[in-house]
Amino acid sequence: MPRLRPLVVALALSASLFATATTATAAVPKDFFGVVSEDVLAGDAAYRDATLTEQKSIGIGLIRQTFHWKDIETSPGVYDWATYDAYMAATASHGIGVLPILFEPPAFRATTSSRGTYPPRNPADIGAFGAAIARRYGPNGTFWSENPAVPKLPITAYQIWNEPNLRAYWPSGQSAKGYAKLLRAAAVGIRAADPKAEIVTAGLPDSKLSKPLDVYAYVKALLAHKGAKNFNTLALNPYSKNKKDLLAKLGNFRKILNASGGKKIHLWITELGWSDSGPASLFRAGSNGQAAQISSVYPALVSSRTKLKLRGVVYYAWRDGAPYAPLFKDFWGLHTGLLSLTGGTKPAFQAFQNVVASLH
Repeated sequence: MPRLRPLVVALALSASLFATATTATAAVPKDFFGVVSEDVLAGDAAYRDATLTEQKSIGIGLIRQTFHWKDIETSPGVYDWATYDAYMAATASHGIGVLPILFEPPAFRATTSSRGTYPPRNPADIGAFGAAIARRYGPNGTFWSENPAVPKLPITAYQIWNEPNLRAYWPSGQSAKGYAKLLRAAAVGIRAADPKAEIVTAGLPDSKLSKPLDVYAYVKALLAHKGAKNFNTLALNPYSKNKKDLLAKLGNFRKILNASGGKKIHLWITELGWSDSGPASLFRAGSNGQAAQISSVYPALVSSRTKLKLRGVVYYAWRDGAPYAPLFKDFWGLHTGLLSLTGGTKPAFQAFQNVVASLH
């Protein structure tokens, strides 16, 4: 569209400047730039192939994907891998890694409620689930030996739960101590199957919904419960207004870790994005603003990755979403996609492609 031409020209110029600025830096790992793309799991084989091809072409090296526990463990100790076997074959064949989120226990493992997603009643259960994933898709997983034609791209990192500092994902009330127990149990189980596995905390958002502790106090409390011994990487979902705001947040987390025996712990941004439309929010940037934020923030993250010990950044999300049950309520997070709900590319898509190309 003609009105977008100045933006495209500016992005192209920015990309060339970024490329010059980053030639002296160390190579960015292939899985540094990730995306949340639940549509790939949900889509049919043709959609999956086309989408993964497009994602790989713009520099995406990793998908952060929920491993829906309730759909996999169909009865105690019985696992149905069919859906995820097809998914892992597809992602590996396209050279895209997977960061699984261990989440959504079956009813026989946890309380079920419309109020939110409860953790398992017995923390050891998530360790057993994680171990099952490792035995299936880890470096020595049976999936690879059973499917020798599939390029081997094993799961090596495991994200334990999602946003436990919010009541929606810890309905009994925020508990850093409770989450530390869950994290410890997961680490024990997974490392029994894969001793070198990277244990990643749940993505922690800086949200007004996080009570009674804000996210910084929550991390401090987690570390106080020997959390630093149970994970390699602190994951964050640090939605921010702009580059300055984001870097300040990341710097605060780095200081907290360094001061609490966690100097070796990495940071990983497992959700970050801006909406182009939808309900009002600090993170609604408009169509061109969404593209501009990506172009501004990504080079800054790469420039700061050594100082911050930044493992990677996962953009949320690949594609806009529709309001979902039970409330079917619209909110800004449904409009952060690089693609629209109907699949059309936004200016943000081109911005992402340009800036990632300049930073690899």
